[in-house]
Amino acid sequence: MTILSIDQGTSATKALVVADDGAVLAEAEAAVTPRPTPDGGIEQDPEQLWASVLEAGRRAVASADVAISAVGFANQGETVLAWDRRTGAALGPALSWQDRRAADVCAELASAAAELTALTGLPLDPYFAAPKMTWLRRRVGHAGVITTTDSWLLHRLTGAYVTDVTTASRTLLLDLDRRAWSETACAAFGFDAAELPRVVSCAEVIGETDEFGATTMVSGLAVDQQAALVGERCLELGDAKCTYGTGAFLLANAGPHAPRSSGGLAASVAWEAAGAVAYCLDGQVYTAGEALAWLRRWGLLSHAGELDRVAGSVADTGGVNVVPALCGLGAPWWRPDALATISGIGLSTEPAHVVRATVEGIAAQVALLVRALAADLGRPLARLKVDGGLIRSSVMAQMQADLLQLPVEVAPSAHATALGLAALARLGCGLVSSLADAIAPTTPIAVYEPKVTAADAAERLDRFEDAVARIIGPSATR
Repeated sequence: MTILSIDQGTSATKALVVADDGAVLAEAEAAVTPRPTPDGGIEQDPEQLWASVLEAGRRAVASADVAISAVGFANQGETVLAWDRRTGAALGPALSWQDRRAADVCAELASAAAELTALTGLPLDPYFAAPKMTWLRRRVGHAGVITTTDSWLLHRLTGAYVTDVTTASRTLLLDLDRRAWSETACAAFGFDAAELPRVVSCAEVIGETDEFGATTMVSGLAVDQQAALVGERCLELGDAKCTYGTGAFLLANAGPHAPRSSGGLAASVAWEAAGAVAYCLDGQVYTAGEALAWLRRWGLLSHAGELDRVAGSVADTGGVNVVPALCGLGAPWWRPDALATISGIGLSTEPAHVVRATVEGIAAQVALLVRALAADLGRPLARLKVDGGLIRSSVMAQMQADLLQLPVEVAPSAHATALGLAALARLGCGLVSSLADAIAPTTPIAVYEPKVTAADAAERLDRFEDAVARIIGPSATR
């Protein structure tokens, strides 16, 4: 059964045609362009998102030149927009998951933060959808509905008014234990649960679309990172992956019972499919690939492909520390107001030191997230599975293994999200009975073992935490 997997992401929409055995028969990509605003926001043009879905999907189908049996669709998760359900028209720009302008909404609700986290599993932070939805509602008035972008795109594709349970669990509006909209949380943010999209599982037929040729059912849905968790075959409790794209996103399978983090991580639904449910714990580094784009803008890299050459031209960071908080700090600090810093620059500092320190700053944040994750799970990770464009850098992968003091296994495909979506869509069609049957085992293309001592890794992490403490204060770090 051939699946069209569409991953609508922050900087591009990717579409892959995936065969039964997981082979990628064709792929296509259409760029999208987030736009920073003068008041600190990051917006996206909804019509550009829609056009990119059609362009990438149609090109992939044309290139594969095979019949498509079903469509799987992944989305950005926390990106929101206002739209008219009657006409399907967007009522203004979408607010990206990176948009931090809803910080004031979170400040207003500070007294309810503990209750909201207990209900939803999520810290009260403008990263998640509901604060942005409230901020947007205050600006557009009562016109239309405000949802995550998946509901709008799926409505255009199929006419359905739905969101999948993994996306709903990224809003701050879902009762994590019941996997249904929370009346209490909705009221706190000024929304009526009855007006929100219907919450569906990740593997069921929600409708049909003829946008990619013959009429085809849409049967697989998930947030991009949860789809990648499936694509990396993290199907057992404690299996963990990190995807390195625009940001770096760490997720671990937390089993069939809804967890709560004691270390500042978020708890969400990993998937609900074929009568089974799994939850996950996760943390985010908001700027990973985005930090490299910043290095390019400042002339420290001419293109991403030279990262290994430049960062590998020096043995260490030369005492330079970079906290790449270009969009604030996520877990475990949750400080949307944090700003990026570079420290330790002297007369002997070379541009390569800054580049290498930026890579180390990304790897350090992931390592600290893994530390918090192990504490929540009650046991250390055995390994970390990794995917995404940035982790193809050997410097990045080796540095990650060094700071984690764990093996880092690089996925054989850069398309974990698409493969996970294909598995969910296949399961949603009823052709297989479990995710284990829907996705084939894979062998990593590379395994990076730590090359530094645990003491050296701990010293480097301490140095990074000290740099963070200088930004936000020592009480919020260790």
